[in-house]
Amino acid sequence: MPSASSQRSRNNDLFDRAKRLIPGGVNSPVRAFKAVGGTPRFVQRAQGAYFWDADGQRYIDYIGSWGPMILGHGHPAVLDAVQKAMLDGFSFGAPTEREVELAEEIVKLVPSIEMVRLVSSGTEAAMSAIRLARGATGRSKIIKFEGCYHGHADALLVKAGSGLATFGNPTSAGVPPEVVQHTLVLEYNHIAQLEEAFALHGDSVACLMIEPICGNMNFVRASIPFMQRCRELCTKHGVLLVFDEVMTGFRVALGGAQSVYARSIPGFKPDMTVLGKVIGGGMPLAAFGGTRDVMEQLAPMGPVYQAGTLSGNPVATACGLATLREVQKPGFYDALAGRTRSFVSGLTAAAAQAGVPFCGDSEGGMFGFFLLNSLPQNYAAVMTTDGARFNALFHGLLDRGIYIAPALYEAGFVSAAHSADDIHTTVQAAADIFKSLSK
Repeated sequence: MPSASSQRSRNNDLFDRAKRLIPGGVNSPVRAFKAVGGTPRFVQRAQGAYFWDADGQRYIDYIGSWGPMILGHGHPAVLDAVQKAMLDGFSFGAPTEREVELAEEIVKLVPSIEMVRLVSSGTEAAMSAIRLARGATGRSKIIKFEGCYHGHADALLVKAGSGLATFGNPTSAGVPPEVVQHTLVLEYNHIAQLEEAFALHGDSVACLMIEPICGNMNFVRASIPFMQRCRELCTKHGVLLVFDEVMTGFRVALGGAQSVYARSIPGFKPDMTVLGKVIGGGMPLAAFGGTRDVMEQLAPMGPVYQAGTLSGNPVATACGLATLREVQKPGFYDALAGRTRSFVSGLTAAAAQAGVPFCGDSEGGMFGFFLLNSLPQNYAAVMTTDGARFNALFHGLLDRGIYIAPALYEAGFVSAAHSADDIHTTVQAAADIFKSLSK
């Protein structure tokens, strides 16, 4: 095995080259290691539960391209489908049968979706869903929650205002205040505040958009009472309830997070759903869908315009279709959820033995953990976790060939390719690090 210094040399060289040409040296900010320090790993190839960096170092991969690789990297059935599709052509700018097949699969598996529109990214899907909600209701205002991320559309890059009578403030340069003046930002899992917001603004709100299980303040799930109240208030005020399931769709369960809530809330359905990641199997593909009456407001049927040259790309749809067909095999989610739970429980036990504050949660193949004594319920609580200890844990695992999210506020992912040995190796490595953190 190369020495520690040589392991990083080519990654350092590539990062230096990238920084001269690409802002921050990366094409998405979380890849930059800015939160944890150090040099990003430049991936050369991946297979199963592993990837190899530019220096040939192998890592057990717990981000899986931030969720899409639910089968692991390079699954034979997916590779075969993609290779066959590529031979027919990369892009046509015209309809293909696979677009229809993928739409049929999504509608079959997600009961709340009667019609669906394919796009190329989660940001595009969320942005389009909000436009559609506004067009369908004739209203301007939207509700979102602090800590939920729905892509980088201007109206969504917003933090909470000074009170419920005021709307949000931009969190990015380049977003004028007037662009977010219709965006109301509330505290996640705060029922009383939710009720007050609807009392003040409910009849002028087009949609409430929410991550049912947040993946960008690590892993925080909406409580059953909170989600039930969201549904009740949206129904009462004619507001569309939009589930952002870019991360959770087909990742936490076959029917997405909404199927998890339907187990506890009889008849529960959102009005619209935003999907991504798993439905593309790692290719750039996303979607938004909902009830027929809402979706028929989209052009060319209705007045709400949305378009995309690469939407429904034939190679991406082949990749997504093959992935969705694999995850429907009997026992797939039971095995995936069991493996993920064993991972989180192993980490929890190791931290407890070392006396390090730790808590974790998981659903399906998605997990998160915090260096706290109890699971946080909102963004403010998430922000109290121990950043210094997390950075030590991250780099300790990285040095041992284990790759978790390089940021305190990101969920993680287990794939069907992760073995019991992979889980055991990771837990044992974490146990060693926890011991050093307790000193």
